[in-house]
Amino acid sequence: MKQNNVLKIWKEGGCVVNGWLAIPSGFSAEVMAQGVAGLAWDSITVDMQHGVQDYSSAVPCITAINTTSVTPFVRVPWLDEGIIMKSLDAGALGVICPMINTADQAKRLVEACRYPPLGQRSFGPIRAGFYGNDYQPEANASIAVMAMIETQTALDNLDAILSTPGLDGVYVGPADLSLSLTGKVGFDHAEGTVQYEAIMGILAACKKHGVHAGIHTGSGDYAAKMAQKGFQFTTIGSDSRLLQVGMQVELTKVRSATGGLKAGPY
Repeated sequence: MKQNNVLKIWKEGGCVVNGWLAIPSGFSAEVMAQGVAGLAWDSITVDMQHGVQDYSSAVPCITAINTTSVTPFVRVPWLDEGIIMKSLDAGALGVICPMINTADQAKRLVEACRYPPLGQRSFGPIRAGFYGNDYQPEANASIAVMAMIETQTALDNLDAILSTPGLDGVYVGPADLSLSLTGKVGFDHAEGTVQYEAIMGILAACKKHGVHAGIHTGSGDYAAKMAQKGFQFTTIGSDSRLLQVGMQVELTKVRSATGGLKAGPY
């Protein structure tokens, strides 16, 4: 099987830098996977929950990512064993599942990602099988499973969730967590806030249980801060967000330079 960079980096004690695909385009995925100026993502997640992605668009995105050494992940829309298994069959090497609030839900997630006897995954790796005849024997040890922690209910059940056998990591959804705790959406929470303290509590619990902690962030600066705190998986925005930020930077330059100028005769 293709090497899972995420599991390798975790084993070495490092922090994964993860990209995010909201745009349903194989070309956008290819651009992200190729990196720029010698810089590359360790993994890229196809977002089938809030991104403009479905299974039909996710497959070419996974295909494009798999032409590089970058590890393809999928955030599935919900805890639905069918789409989890289809995403893995399409070649994803990691699954992030939203709104995992109980130990039973965490157990269902893990079982959907593992072949028997460790789980209930059905065999049929229609694309994943392209990467070697050893897929099935190696799949259980090569796929990363992450549960999203993003509600007060999940916090209440955190120790039980983190005790789930086979769960590799959890992924903090800061917007929904903020909504659950305060009634307001927020990102990149400042120290001293209720949300920040909850996030640090999740991190501490992960360390206690030996489970890897991940978080979605809105900037490279905040991602770096979270990595320094001990998070081992950080996402920086998404392709659509990076496009918006790039536009803002360049449009600000040209609008500032040409403000008040009138067009020439041509």
